[in-house]
Amino acid sequence: MSGPQRIMILGTGGIAPRHAEHFKTIPQCSVVAAVDTNIEKARAFATEFGIPHAFASLDDALAWGAFDAAVNATPDPVHKPTTLKLITAKKPVFCEKPLAVNFDDALAMTEAAEAAGLVNMVNLTYRNAHALQMARLMIDEGRIGTIRHIEASYLQSWLTGKHWGDWRTDERWLWRLSSEHGSKGVLGDIGIHILDFVTFGTGLDIAALQARMKTYDKAEGGSIGAYKMDVNDSVAMTVEMSNGALGVIHMSRYATGSLNDLNLTIYGETGALRIWANQMESRLEACMGEDIDTATWRRLDCPVTPRNEHRFARALVTGENGQPDFRHAATIQKLLDLCFVSDREGRMLDAA
Repeated sequence: MSGPQRIMILGTGGIAPRHAEHFKTIPQCSVVAAVDTNIEKARAFATEFGIPHAFASLDDALAWGAFDAAVNATPDPVHKPTTLKLITAKKPVFCEKPLAVNFDDALAMTEAAEAAGLVNMVNLTYRNAHALQMARLMIDEGRIGTIRHIEASYLQSWLTGKHWGDWRTDERWLWRLSSEHGSKGVLGDIGIHILDFVTFGTGLDIAALQARMKTYDKAEGGSIGAYKMDVNDSVAMTVEMSNGALGVIHMSRYATGSLNDLNLTIYGETGALRIWANQMESRLEACMGEDIDTATWRRLDCPVTPRNEHRFARALVTGENGQPDFRHAATIQKLLDLCFVSDREGRMLDAA
């Protein structure tokens, strides 16, 4: 595929404005349509971002057809049916995370995209972290030797602080505490990010895992209005990586003092790397060479890495699929599904 790529954005809430902003800055792309089941929202979105066309349904947009690829920013349960329609129409898809609500659905989407020979990517946003990309490059170059241990966490504190509003009165947060409203807890919300952070950052797969989840009492009777608070608030995992390295992974909404912090420390036989990232910034520290003997860590400069939107645009132009792709996202979804089984059965599970 060559020439300027015409992008359609499906779903205009949540993260869709960021996609519109970023794709509009890419010379190889133009955003030509917005789709939302609420046509007034679609029209307002189109007006705000200078998008020439707005539609009330994906079917209407497909009947029009004058776009080359789609950004799927619909709610999680809608990812599968809408993506499969786009694939049937031979449209490459840049899908929001998670790819699907379970592994079987994610695998079906992956196999459909691959069978159609279409570019497919998932917006795992922390791939945009310069420090993570630099760490992976150093590991691929063998600069810390064989990895033997990892420590990782994704820590938030919106259940103890009001920096993002009061979860007790704000439906944006209340639904994330209720399985009846589609939430799978902290694991379903941010687990995909930290598991991608770990597997991409190390270049290793997770071969086995054990997970323990906790749901804490947050309101009298366990509910606020229609929201029954029954999903996991904190998760602790023990993992074995594909090379035999061991690791621990934590995620929580009760990490008081942490706004939105991803941490990954990778311990190798000849060096170690320590990565921190949030939505806007990242940093990388290393303990290598003579510094190992004094346990001294030094901050490293990290070159700017392209955003996922730019990787998708490049894939459209070159025809070479970018990363992270559907198959990788499906693999992460399998791990998330296994966490629920492991917690229920109280045992380590093979993740291969």
